[in-house]
Amino acid sequence: MELKVDDVSEPVSPTGQYFNSSILSICVLGVLESQTPIDDSSAMLLLKDVFLPISPRFSSIMVKDEDGVKRWKKCEVKLKDHVYVPNFPEGLSLTSYDNCLDDYLSKIAMEQLPQSRPLWEIHIFKYPTKNAAGTLIFKLHHALGDGFSLMGALLSCLQRADNPSLPLTFPSRQWPSKMDTSHNGSIIIATPNFFTSVYNTISDFGWSLLKSSCIEDDPTPIRSADPGVEFKPITIVTMTFSLDHIKQIKNKLRVTINDVICGIIFFGTRLYMQTCSHNSKANAHSTALVLLNTRNINGYKSVEEMVKPDAQSPWGNQFGFLHVSVPELTATESSNPLEFVLKAQKSIKRKRDSLAVNFTGRLLEALRRFRGPEATAKYIHKTLRNSSMTVSNLIGPVEEMALANHPIKGLYFMVVGVPQSLTITLISYMGKLRLAVGTEKGFIDHHKFKSCIEKAFELILKGAHEIPSNS
Repeated sequence: MELKVDDVSEPVSPTGQYFNSSILSICVLGVLESQTPIDDSSAMLLLKDVFLPISPRFSSIMVKDEDGVKRWKKCEVKLKDHVYVPNFPEGLSLTSYDNCLDDYLSKIAMEQLPQSRPLWEIHIFKYPTKNAAGTLIFKLHHALGDGFSLMGALLSCLQRADNPSLPLTFPSRQWPSKMDTSHNGSIIIATPNFFTSVYNTISDFGWSLLKSSCIEDDPTPIRSADPGVEFKPITIVTMTFSLDHIKQIKNKLRVTINDVICGIIFFGTRLYMQTCSHNSKANAHSTALVLLNTRNINGYKSVEEMVKPDAQSPWGNQFGFLHVSVPELTATESSNPLEFVLKAQKSIKRKRDSLAVNFTGRLLEALRRFRGPEATAKYIHKTLRNSSMTVSNLIGPVEEMALANHPIKGLYFMVVGVPQSLTITLISYMGKLRLAVGTEKGFIDHHKFKSCIEKAFELILKGAHEIPSNS
C-alpha cells in the first residue's frame, strides 16, 4: 500500500540531528502487551487512518538540502515495508515463546532503521507469552521526538477499554508544591534559594562538563570498558511494582516518589555490584545519567496541540540530562536500607537546586553553532559513554487502554542504541510501575540484576513498614 503525499520539508531539530548522525543512532522500543490474541487484519488501515496522521514526521525521511542542512522531506510511505510479523513454530510452551520474544527484541534493537524510508517500524508478535496473549512492538527513532512526544502519539492511537468515549486520565500529582514532575526523567527541578542555586549550578555544570569530556566512570560489573557497546546484543527484562507500596514508603520516609524509585534502583544496582565483584568494586565510582523533560507543563497535551507553531509543549525533543552519582553502599545501609533511600534523596535534592540543565542545553547549542551537529553528537556520545547507566521514565494512564479492541494488559519501553551496558526505564500504568532493564548480553547477568532490584524493593518496603505510623 502506498500513500502519496506532497513534497514538503521542515528543518530537523538540533537534537534530532544529534540522535540520527554518524556517531549516534538512538531508537525507542515501545512494547504493548495484549490481553487477547492479536488480529492483524486491520493493521494497514489503522496505520493509514490513525498512526500516519499523528505527525508529518511519520511520513517523512531525513535528507540534506543544498546547504547541508538536514530536513524532514515528505515521501511516499509503503506501509508493508514498516510492518513485520515474525514466524515461529506453533505449539511451543509459554517459556519457549518468552525466549523467542526476548531474542526477537534483542535482534530488532540492534538493527538500524533504513534512512531511505520513514524512521519507524511496527512488529506484531502473535504468540502467547507469560505476560500476554500477543505483543505489539513500536520501534521509533528518537529523532522523531522524545518520550513525551512519542507517548502523546501512542495515546492518540489508544482508547479507554471501559469506555472509548471518555478520555484517559493520569495519576494526580503527588509532589510538594515547589517541585515539578518530569515525564521524561526521574529528577525534579525546584525553585531554590538564590545563593544555593548559584553555587550548585556552578558545581554541577562544572562536574557535568568534566564527566562529558575527560572523567570516566570506573569499569565495573555494570560498565564495560570495551568500545562499541551500542553495537552489542542486549537483553531486556522487566519487573512490576505496586505504586501503592511505593507511596507507602514515600509517606513513611517523607520523601518524593522519585526519591523512592531512585533509591530502589541505586540500592539494587549496588547489591548487584557487590554480588558480582565480591566487594572489590562494589562501591566503585558510578554515575547515572538521568533524562528529564524540560517542558514547563503539567500533563500530556494532545498531538494537535503539540504540532501547532506556537505550541506551549511542542512536538520534538525537549529534554536535558543530569549526572547523579550512585551512592556508596556502606555497612549502615546494608543493615538499614532506608538510609540508602535517604542518601539518594539528599543527593537528588541537591540536584534540584541547580540550573545546570539549562547551561548544558546552551552548551550543546553553542557546540552545534560553532562546530556542527556531528561534533555535538560526539560530545553526547562521550557523555553517555563516560557514565554507567541511563535512567528515564514516563507517566502512563490510570485506566486500562485498548488498541483496535485489544485490551492492553501491560506496557513498557526501552531506549536502544545507547553506548552503555545498562539502561533503565520506568512507566506507570493502572496503578503499577513497570521497570524495564536493558543489559549488555554476556556482560551483565540480567536475571541476577533483576533479583537484586526486587530484593532492594522488598528490603526497603519491609523497613518502611517497621517505622511507627506516628513517627
